[in-house]
Amino acid sequence: MKVLLINGSPRKEGNTSVALAEVALQLAAQGIDSDTIWIGRKAVRGCIACGKCKENADSRCVFNDDITNTVIERMAECDAIVIGAPVYWGQPAAQALALQQRMLYAGGANFIGKPAAAVCVCRRGGATAAFQTLQMPFQMCNMPIVTSQYWNIAYGREEGETARDIEGMQTMRTLACNMAWMLKKIHGVEIGDKPEREPWTPMNFIRTN
Repeated sequence: MKVLLINGSPRKEGNTSVALAEVALQLAAQGIDSDTIWIGRKAVRGCIACGKCKENADSRCVFNDDITNTVIERMAECDAIVIGAPVYWGQPAAQALALQQRMLYAGGANFIGKPAAAVCVCRRGGATAAFQTLQMPFQMCNMPIVTSQYWNIAYGREEGETARDIEGMQTMRTLACNMAWMLKKIHGVEIGDKPEREPWTPMNFIRTN
């Protein structure tokens, strides 16, 4: 079993990467492989509703000048997906959203029925709106949504700062545990009725020192 992790940030080693790395580590601890794709810094075009992918019926976008078809092909070999993105103006980074819309529409056959989750990283506000935006397309594609102990959000601004968000990192680990449990259930692995989870470690961002 393998989970495809998409780093939808233009910063390869930024806080989105930190959050997804925590997911990957916990998946590995649960015996689940993962594969991470960085969206890169090249433009990702938006869907123009040309309909060629449906006309050709080949699970590919007719435009082959960005990462979209690569992700569709990789997803054919994976059993679940997590897409992560930073928050810009209360929304997911535009290139991550463009990728998601095109990959699901053109390559839907490679995604349907596979567990999915979104992860958002922000400095302060807008994360819940961005998170909801990324989750909604999965629900339209018959993809089981994997939850966590909280919305899949982590906080940080400077590179690597998200690692200090104690609750955010635990949320990533809990997401990974829940995803591993769901995948094992789907694939007929005999496991317990509930995923193993850590005791909750809440973090308040108001500090007195």
